[in-house]
Amino acid sequence: MKLGPRVIKTGIAVTLALYICSVLKLESAVFAGIAAIFTIQPSIYRTWKQVWNQAQTNILGAIFAFLGLYFLGNDPFSIGLVIILLISISLKLKMGETISLTVVTVLAIMSAPGNDWFFALNRFIVTFVGMATALLVNIFIYPPNYKKNYLNKINDIFQEFSILMRTAISDEMTEKSFKEQMEQLENNIFLLEEHFILFDEEREKMAKVNNMDVREIVVFKQMFKSLQQGFIVIEDIDSFYFKSKPTPEENQLFDQHLEYLIKYHELYLLKYDGKIKMDLPSVEDEFMKQTEVFLEKVMQSYHEDHKIQMAVVGASIYHYAFQLNRLNTLIEQYRKKSL
Repeated sequence: MKLGPRVIKTGIAVTLALYICSVLKLESAVFAGIAAIFTIQPSIYRTWKQVWNQAQTNILGAIFAFLGLYFLGNDPFSIGLVIILLISISLKLKMGETISLTVVTVLAIMSAPGNDWFFALNRFIVTFVGMATALLVNIFIYPPNYKKNYLNKINDIFQEFSILMRTAISDEMTEKSFKEQMEQLENNIFLLEEHFILFDEEREKMAKVNNMDVREIVVFKQMFKSLQQGFIVIEDIDSFYFKSKPTPEENQLFDQHLEYLIKYHELYLLKYDGKIKMDLPSVEDEFMKQTEVFLEKVMQSYHEDHKIQMAVVGASIYHYAFQLNRLNTLIEQYRKKSL
């Protein structure tokens, strides 16, 4: 079982929140733990945003809770009515993301025994202790290294992807194994996109804290687009290629060109890592020329035998090559300006 940083930080935040409440002798410390759990997010910016939004809605919830406590009391029907009103207003104000913790705050305040206002205020403070603890833990403990994590994911996904691409035409994998690998790859690419969104969001919103090169962000986005288009190629091969009943010569044509593209995809990733010399002759023109020759041969098969499915796959492969070519251009531009 692998424990991620967010899981560990959640446990630490809950522990610290409970400990702080015990030191300050604040009662109902469990609400601090609940607040810490709701506040921890996958990035520092999103945690700060969550704290800010929750602070607003919790103050609103506290106002409703104290008014409900004063005018209605703390019987179950009064608490239920206040929660209904609060949820309706929160949705109207587009604060739906923080409703859960706000409802917890209302329950914490209105469940005070005998309309004890001091006890109710204590629970309100306890909630804020949990939120503040979660924010500090996310900043100072295991602060996320977005760049390193993203590049590790890129390289891991590429290894999975290259195996599927290299065996797609030869059809060497069992159907069950191929489907499982495809599902896993699709899920990983989706998670990679989520990670890039976090990465880009953190760069934009926390620019003064995390100084990231915009040109490198463009390279990272193109790395994702190249893998995404490569996955589409595998999907198209699975859906269309074999329906065209390819000849052994056509299988060899596609297999060799896919191997050619995978080779350069790996080369470009190594170039970004600085493991390939920048003064090597550019292969950009030759790379696209080889792909154009490949597509011409595919279209020739289409015109001769009306293999439209093969033409669809050929066009998808050409798009993949185009994305790789752009990736190479962006990496070279970035590396030269970084030297």
